[in-house]
Amino acid sequence: MSAATQNLTRAEAQERSAHLRVTTTEVHLDLAGDAETFGTTTTVTFEATTGETFLDFLGPVVERVVLNGAELDPAACFDGARIHLTPLEAENVVTVVARGAYSRSGEGLHRFVDPVDGQTYLYTQYEPADSRRVLATFEQPDLKSRYTFSVTAPAPWLVLSNQPAVGSEPAGVGLTRTTFAPTPPLSSYLTAVVAGPYHHVRDVWESPDGLRVPLGVLCRASLAPHLDADRILTVTRQGLDFYHREFAFPYPWGKYDQVFVPEYNLGAMENPGCVTFTEHYVFRSAATRNQYQGRANTILHEMAHMWFGDLATPRWWDDLWLKESFADYMGSHASVAATEHTDAWVAFANRRKAWAYTQDQLPTTHPVVADIPDLEAAKQNFDGITYAKGAAVLKQLVAYVGVEAFFDGARRYFRDHAYAATTLGDLLGALEAASGRNLGEWARLWLQTAGTAELRAQVEARDGRVERLTVHQRGTDPRTGSSVLRPHRLAVGLYGLADGVLVRTARYELDVAGAVTEVAGAAGAPVPDLVLVNDDDLTYAKVVLDEPSAATALAHVGAIPDAMPRSLVWSGLWNATRDARLPAADYLTAVLTHGAHESDTAVLTGLTVNARTAVERYVPAPRRPAERERLGEGAWEHLRSAAPGSDDQLVWARAFAAAAATVPAAAGRAREVLAGVVPGLPLDPELRWALWQSLAATGSATPAELDAELARDATADGATRHLAAHSALPEPQVRETAFETLLRPGALTNDQVDATLEGYGQPLHADLAAPLTERYFAALRTVWAEHSIEIADRLVQGLYPGHQDAGDGDPADHPVVARTTQWLEDNADAPGALRRLVLEERDHLLRSLHAQRAGR
Repeated sequence: MSAATQNLTRAEAQERSAHLRVTTTEVHLDLAGDAETFGTTTTVTFEATTGETFLDFLGPVVERVVLNGAELDPAACFDGARIHLTPLEAENVVTVVARGAYSRSGEGLHRFVDPVDGQTYLYTQYEPADSRRVLATFEQPDLKSRYTFSVTAPAPWLVLSNQPAVGSEPAGVGLTRTTFAPTPPLSSYLTAVVAGPYHHVRDVWESPDGLRVPLGVLCRASLAPHLDADRILTVTRQGLDFYHREFAFPYPWGKYDQVFVPEYNLGAMENPGCVTFTEHYVFRSAATRNQYQGRANTILHEMAHMWFGDLATPRWWDDLWLKESFADYMGSHASVAATEHTDAWVAFANRRKAWAYTQDQLPTTHPVVADIPDLEAAKQNFDGITYAKGAAVLKQLVAYVGVEAFFDGARRYFRDHAYAATTLGDLLGALEAASGRNLGEWARLWLQTAGTAELRAQVEARDGRVERLTVHQRGTDPRTGSSVLRPHRLAVGLYGLADGVLVRTARYELDVAGAVTEVAGAAGAPVPDLVLVNDDDLTYAKVVLDEPSAATALAHVGAIPDAMPRSLVWSGLWNATRDARLPAADYLTAVLTHGAHESDTAVLTGLTVNARTAVERYVPAPRRPAERERLGEGAWEHLRSAAPGSDDQLVWARAFAAAAATVPAAAGRAREVLAGVVPGLPLDPELRWALWQSLAATGSATPAELDAELARDATADGATRHLAAHSALPEPQVRETAFETLLRPGALTNDQVDATLEGYGQPLHADLAAPLTERYFAALRTVWAEHSIEIADRLVQGLYPGHQDAGDGDPADHPVVARTTQWLEDNADAPGALRRLVLEERDHLLRSLHAQRAGR
């Protein structure tokens, strides 16, 4: 197979779309054969104004190609990635008969056998360009077609696609052929097939004006006892009510199935009428309110895509943000407006924006509207900028133009571009028409420049009163080095201590556009104990707390009564830790001091995760053992004092289990938890495996004990958790075996890759992987060439030797940093997507080393 022909470029896609118009695509899949391959037959009708073109297909064999009635030689026209078609006529019909390969990596048609009952489950996952692993197609989003699917499968199976089934007939002994209604015009990456003995819960949603939409919620049969379908359907109905009303465009896809599938690479995928979700959203173990809120957000995110992304689809992956940023924004907005999760914006500020800030400070950052020259680049731009920064920018846009104008613009956009392919200009045109504002300069500064602005307050005071309060903005596009000062509509909050509570005493909403903006009206106010720029989280910027505010935050952040400003102050402290302005030990102190009073489980969960990262990445090596013990002891005390059966208790139990992986002395307490000594704590599989993995990582569990736990939890998830625990055992041969297995293509499924990397990367015995460092760098290009990009991404990041200790010299001269730099210099011709990952890993390590040096 040619890597060049597999990696479709934007220029090639533009050339193809300039000459083709696709009308229909008929696909038949034969799933009745062996466990390795399946039959696939595709017939495409299309118009052409060129004499030649190509279809995309990635599969082991093409058996027949018939173009306009003439047989083409597959050996001559198929190069392993493309089926070259010539000569073309004005109107064409091509049929391709081929064999596809079942996936074990979650790309294409994934095949999974449930170890509980031996049943086989199939599902497809394509974005951005894996439908070509299942059917012969024009693999680009703007060449939409009307798809008709038919599937031959074992008779007991349930088979689903984007549209309802319209026919079913016997197709041999024990087999049934199911045919589905044609889709409206659809991009190939949005088509879907699901097949297997899925458990199926049915319902119907009806709009006030009489539109009826059949609903389905599905999962593996062995997970059915854990499926809370009623709760999922409640959010589904609430979402459909909201979008039907606000978008003023009837749900366009006929039915709405939501399928929870195994070994899934994503949170979910917006296949119209047949949305797929990771089955981790079917909670086998106790779940916090934060987990339920996260699932509801994902349901509403994917539902928003039914309009924004499926109905109106970005023309090319440059405008991936058009759909993902909008859906990410709508997930939180609709949660607040339509469901019980009225605190969803707090979770967004705490969780999603942290992802964005991290991504946006890497040397590989990019504008929200990115330059995507090819499919490999597209795959890597499903990142914190495309999703979370883009959503935060849309939140700022809503503050700028108003909620009503924003939704009016969305309605115009859907109405004008239904079933079409769109660009940034189409969306801006609709929003400008609705708001009456010229958004050209706003879009240039927010969407077409990269990097995160810094905002900080400066207070000039006299005699206990504010004389002048200003907001200072600093921003640079890291790609160009040019100053970028964006317009921000934001709020500034003043907070003062009163009876031990940090209360807001004043709020000023204003426009910040330049380097320095005075806060009108603040003069004469009592000098605050804390100034919070971007109160209420209206804009996207890294807020740097001024010195008095930072001191107040460290001492009293837990005394802020409202979750949103408290979350924003925590964000400021975490950014200061990552930027080496706040010692990691001080951040840990704040978490252990104030965490017990944190009432929002999304925030508390984030704090405990950040605390462990601070200890493992940012604390200097000589102090790390003591800080590990302090984190473990603090988590244990909070676990013991939390209300039995509460979310807080569960969060601290998970935090303790994670901390115990680097504190051998905590093994006894971990075994106490496993023995059930903590009142009210649910000892479910997730927590039990977390504890066993920590015991394994410190050498405090034997392989026989891990095997016994697997016998207790003989499920698919149990098997992957067992693999993670076994891979964490502190033995050189375990690391060696894991490394070799990971590098062998096809040796592990996607979930098994993740589990092995999780165990391999345990930080307590990072020295065990040190001898493999040179082999890692030597293998990088082979990994990229031999593995699918989904798996290669994980291997490049997960095997990178990122747990390192700062020395006395310049962090740039650290041996691993220097070796990374050498690889980059020696491999200037490596694929851009691979170089991007290596650059990012080097930057993460440099940040870690700088913070360690600052914390000495």
